[in-house]
Amino acid sequence: MTTYRIAPSLLSADFARLGEEVKNVIAAGADWIHFDVMDNHYVPNLTFGPMVCQALRKHSTVPIDVHLMVQPVDALAQAFAKAGADLISFHPEASAHVDRTLQLIQAEGKQAGLVFNPATPLDVLEHVIERVDLILIMSVNPGFGGQSFIDSALRKIEKARKLIDSTGRDIRLEVDGGIKVDNIRRVADAGADTFVAGSAIFGQPDYKGVIDAMRAALAR
Repeated sequence: MTTYRIAPSLLSADFARLGEEVKNVIAAGADWIHFDVMDNHYVPNLTFGPMVCQALRKHSTVPIDVHLMVQPVDALAQAFAKAGADLISFHPEASAHVDRTLQLIQAEGKQAGLVFNPATPLDVLEHVIERVDLILIMSVNPGFGGQSFIDSALRKIEKARKLIDSTGRDIRLEVDGGIKVDNIRRVADAGADTFVAGSAIFGQPDYKGVIDAMRAALAR
């Protein structure tokens, strides 16, 4: 039976109360905390650095899942590993040497993932899937929260699931962008097992109510 994980994205949290937001969303049932790192270079926005991750580490009793939308990757990947991240994912096109970057992250004792934008093919996985712990499919164009789910991502999720299953390895298949109670089941049916949700959770007054509703949809 598939173990589903819900990873609320801090991109939609109240930045003035981040520590409190982390504690509240974990109390509401979050499995991971998703931490979006944007550099205003690889993507057109600027968010958090390693010091924020380090400050939140003591507030989080669950894994911190860092998504690097930065270029270059390696120095920041190592900085976030030292700051307490548990999983660190990056975009293959932002790294000069994908295999080396994966090794750098794993050498720090962290899990390493690759992220694929809506228009980015999965071709690189053919060469490095034996080294990957996580595949993150973007179902919106990265840079901003609150966007609508792009339906063509479902085909990519199905393809990624087949690739994972062919390896026999325990690789998480995560989806980020426009995930809500009313589409999470469809995304799971395509093969995803980990779901990033930002505004769908942090935009509501009752975090637990939303997470419970997502789990109920996944259980159907």
